[in-house]
Amino acid sequence: MLLGETLWIALQSIRSNLFRASLTMLGIIIGVAAVITMVALGTGARAAIDAQMAALGGDILSISSSNRFSRGVARDEDTLTTADADALARESLYLEGVVPEIDGRQQVKYGNRNLNLTILGTTPNYADVHLFNVEFGRMFNEADDSARRRVAVLASEVPGMLETDAASIVGRKIQIRSISFDVIGVLESKGSGGWRNPDDDIWIPLSTAQFRVAGNDLVETISAKVLHGASIEQAMVDIERVLRREHGILPGADNDFTIMNRKQFLDSRQEATEVFTYLLAGIAGVSLVVGGIGIMNIMLVTVTERTREIGIRKAMGATNGNILLQFLVEAMTLCLFGGGIGLLLGAGASYFAAEFAGWQTQISSASVITAFTFSAAVGLVFGLWPAKRAAGLDPIDALRYE
Repeated sequence: MLLGETLWIALQSIRSNLFRASLTMLGIIIGVAAVITMVALGTGARAAIDAQMAALGGDILSISSSNRFSRGVARDEDTLTTADADALARESLYLEGVVPEIDGRQQVKYGNRNLNLTILGTTPNYADVHLFNVEFGRMFNEADDSARRRVAVLASEVPGMLETDAASIVGRKIQIRSISFDVIGVLESKGSGGWRNPDDDIWIPLSTAQFRVAGNDLVETISAKVLHGASIEQAMVDIERVLRREHGILPGADNDFTIMNRKQFLDSRQEATEVFTYLLAGIAGVSLVVGGIGIMNIMLVTVTERTREIGIRKAMGATNGNILLQFLVEAMTLCLFGGGIGLLLGAGASYFAAEFAGWQTQISSASVITAFTFSAAVGLVFGLWPAKRAAGLDPIDALRYE
């Protein structure tokens, strides 16, 4: 029996029992739709983390003061200074950018708006190291920093929070901790960094923050961009070498600072997302197995109902292989139709999740191929027993069956 003829008979059989075939395919439809949706959500999450890593700079190390323990209690003591940042910029062999930072929540007033925002004191090269772009106005420069000028650069969401336009606020004054600052620029949107949102910060020169706002020369964090071609591990060892010497730490003593690898943090999030995606996809895959069991049951019923038809086909010369192929094709056709409908439902669910829930989704060709392959495999595995049962029927007994 030709494969085309076998497929035509399978389609005719499904058409003659369309309602029963639809119910049979339901498990496959739900399973494929769930797998496609879960994998799309997971792939979208991984893509979002990749974009976040590219935006934040995966080659940036964050250096901060370690907690000091006193009587079993961790106490935050800033041990980093601008001199440490200068030493790293001057002596490190594997860094191309060093940015000292100090931040804190301060009252910000503009017109009748009064907000509590993060004020970030830093050096002019912060934008270059952290890949920020200025949308309106300009970034403060070395002259602003050395003169301790009261100038401010706003992140992209701050003008909206102050109920004003980003372009029009440049050149106007805002008050930070009751001190008047001139707004000289507004940055482009950066996106959330996972632990905080840099788009609602206000930047001011580091020296201004230290001596007009904080009142000391300490810094809370030093960001260090690794030189292109150098490894993260080399840079971390080099930073430790310079800072231990600057702080006079004796051999064997603990560091009074901590170096955080941002890429490692994002990689951990990526790995957790992948594990969670595979777990959800595996749970959804159980529906495919349940759907396969349903198809096997229906195919066994079909074999019983069509026993006389099988006897007639064998009497007319059909071989056991022809009968086996016919019922396998019917089972696989049911699964592939169900897989196609499930794919459309999964794509629709992914679209609505992205459009209305705001989740990032991405349907990959690999997930589509996997879903169809698994659907065909379910039809083959769970259709094999009913097909072998049909092929093994004795033609005489089959013709006598009522």
